Amino acid sequence: MDGGDLETNYTSKLETVTEGEWAGWRWYPSGDPFEDLVGPFYFRERDGRPVCAFRAERKHMNGGGFLHGGCAMSFADFALFVLARQAIAGIPTVTATFNGELVGSAREGDLVECTGEVVKAGRSMVFVRGIISNASAGGEPMMSFSSVLKKTAPRS
Repeated sequence: MDGGDLETNYTSKLETVTEGEWAGWRWYPSGDPFEDLVGPFYFRERDGRPVCAFRAERKHMNGGGFLHGGCAMSFADFALFVLARQAIAGIPTVTATFNGELVGSAREGDLVECTGEVVKAGRSMVFVRGIISNASAGGEPMMSFSSVLKKTAPRS
């Protein structure tokens, strides 16, 4: 969702999955090369609020067999843009600050989810916070995070 021109930016790649485990979820195939490598990550609305998710795979694990902290941080960065979708309204936006606390983990095969909210949306900055949890472990918290997104388009 960061930067890019309006014809080929991340948002223009949005698709809905039509079959399999992720049917009904939305994602951005070929929208962000790094997320294509580390994902795929998905989102949908639940009770009127966005929820993001992915299934932990072998490629997401660290040497100890747990979800790699870098993967959790990449997923959080994806999720914060989903959480802020309405506040940024298609305006090219970048992550300005990111704070995260890793408090738990997941194993291969676990369903990892993220929920959160926009704390405040200003003219040029959006403040977001979220929680990543292990849905396969009863929603056990894995990471809390907060971030500031910076809108990069010129002001009108």
